[in-house]
Amino acid sequence: MSEPRKILVTSALPYANGSIHLGHMLEYIQTDMWVRFQKHRGNQCIYVCADDAHGSAIMLRAEKEGITPEQLIANVQAEHSADFAEFLVDFDNFHSTHAEENRELSSQIYLKLRDAGHIATRSITQYFDPEKKMFLADRFIKGTCPKCGTEDQYGDNCEKCGATYAPTDLKDPKSAISGATPVLKDSQHFFFKLPDFQEMLQAWTRSGTLQEAVANKIAEWLDAGLQQWDISRDAPYFGFEIPDEPGKYFYVWLDAPIGYMASFKNLCARRPDLDFDAFWAKDSTAELYHFIGKDIVNFHALFWPAMLEGAGFRKPTGINVHGYLTVNGQKMSKSRGTFVKARTYLDHLSPEYLRYYYAAKLSRGVDDLDLNLEDFVQKVNSDLVGKVVNIASRCAGFIHKGNAGVLVAGNAAPELTDAFLAAAPSIAEAYEARDFARAMREIMGLADRANAWIADKAPWSLNKQEGKQDEVQAICALGINLFRQLVIFLKPVLPLLAADAEAFLNVAPLTWNDHATLLSNHQLNEFKPLMTRIDPVKVQAMTDASKEDLTASATDTGQAAPAGNGELAKDPLSPEIEFDTFAAVDLRVALILKAEAVEGADKLLRLTLDIGDEQRNVFSGIKSAYPDPSKLNGRLTMMIANLKPRKMKFGISEGMVMAAGPGGEEIYLLSPDSGAKPGQRIK
Repeated sequence: MSEPRKILVTSALPYANGSIHLGHMLEYIQTDMWVRFQKHRGNQCIYVCADDAHGSAIMLRAEKEGITPEQLIANVQAEHSADFAEFLVDFDNFHSTHAEENRELSSQIYLKLRDAGHIATRSITQYFDPEKKMFLADRFIKGTCPKCGTEDQYGDNCEKCGATYAPTDLKDPKSAISGATPVLKDSQHFFFKLPDFQEMLQAWTRSGTLQEAVANKIAEWLDAGLQQWDISRDAPYFGFEIPDEPGKYFYVWLDAPIGYMASFKNLCARRPDLDFDAFWAKDSTAELYHFIGKDIVNFHALFWPAMLEGAGFRKPTGINVHGYLTVNGQKMSKSRGTFVKARTYLDHLSPEYLRYYYAAKLSRGVDDLDLNLEDFVQKVNSDLVGKVVNIASRCAGFIHKGNAGVLVAGNAAPELTDAFLAAAPSIAEAYEARDFARAMREIMGLADRANAWIADKAPWSLNKQEGKQDEVQAICALGINLFRQLVIFLKPVLPLLAADAEAFLNVAPLTWNDHATLLSNHQLNEFKPLMTRIDPVKVQAMTDASKEDLTASATDTGQAAPAGNGELAKDPLSPEIEFDTFAAVDLRVALILKAEAVEGADKLLRLTLDIGDEQRNVFSGIKSAYPDPSKLNGRLTMMIANLKPRKMKFGISEGMVMAAGPGGEEIYLLSPDSGAKPGQRIK
């Protein structure tokens, strides 16, 4: 037998400025299942994480709430820890980046990089808030768009016309924090010389550490040429001061990944069996894996390995990247009740339902995962209750009534137990590769075979026949053993179900290798229901509660809140217009022939519209609500056809389509009633 592997695993650090939601949970559940599988197999697998606790946003929120940043991050960490624990995410250590271990390691790594010549300094010009006495990031600056003149736009792009620009291009800029007019001010910043590691990164990112799609994306950045990375921020800032540089702080993204090391170091101080250098030294033979979302690939696959290389530490064995979570095919929506906090879910449903559904949908790729709530109910009820638990509930009663709960010896279907045994290596291989969906398909395939065999033998019918009781006991004993095999295979995904099954089976905690044996002449404990079906009413209650959460949070912040019926509260009315002005609007039915994203624009879609006697090209800022533009193809909508064409950065827009909603993913393209034809005028 091979020696147990030594593995250190991390998930991306949740930001200590808000609650955990189901999108976050996708990553932590995915990581936890993989870690549990490794431990199930007998490997030493350590899982560490921490709250990402630094940055201007945390400093400003704490100030708004009238507490210290330290109090804020302590409160959030308690909330995060409780949510993770109830979702059965079993960290070996959950720490904070605002910790002494992280301060020491961040300083150590910075000084090694500096002394090796990998840090540069230069002066940069930024907007400065004279009232708050702080430099402003782009998201903290608002003003009038220099392209279209729309007011109240952020410092890097216009939500109205889609233009991108530098904050210094804004007209009438204002600080989003104080409302003061910012001034331009110079400041010396510190930069990590990432281009020094170009050659190393080109080799490392193609060494099998990344999924192919991720490596290809990284190659685009490498081919374009790496730039120096600004790693400093000016006071006031909540974080760690840069050694020998008073008033200068590490940018949050420098010390955040070092938080992985710090959390492990904190654990080592409490665990004499763990040695920090054995996992992080340059010559370490241990394995190191990071699980992250695709939005932070550049930090983990470029900046982080370069920092480790430059400071003399080992690099990751692998970086496992996943996609985003959608709900019912769309971005999570607060007004639809599909932006669900972890706590709201837990108030209504078992965590294992979601763990299984995520497992059934997660492949090793970076595709987005859709939580379809109707499919969620059907799949959990069909697979877990209707297939797996059903085997035990079918067989346990006969064994308790007919043989005092003792499993008889023997094997009533060797070909079936051989099939279960033969499937184990393939299931293990799927788990190892993080192809949980394949593992679940293979496990449910075995469950189908077991149920079909039991149905064919029909012990409930045999039990009514004279002299068939021994056969009934043999069938049901094997049924319980097959159930036990399935529980072993599912234990990384469903630890609560496994614990309850172990209690019923009257066995010690099951390990992966137990699948190779059968229970014989074994006393069972009383059978109790192991899992109940999801009631769709509870799913509806969860979404309704999420809408209520939005109402409460929006009211607290003074923002527009949905009304009690879930509709958006009315916006203030615009100034009145004369009827003749309105009558001049030529509103037409339009058929969307083609919808496509606009390269270089974050908000815009290009729509090719058929309005009966001609085609029009219209740019519309609805991309956030329709991430897959092709789904609009063939749909009827309404457009203003006599709007004067407008020259935009990306072309001429020949009209305007009609939409409603507060913005972001909450934009709804208006459509005419069925029967309308392209080109018809709407009166």
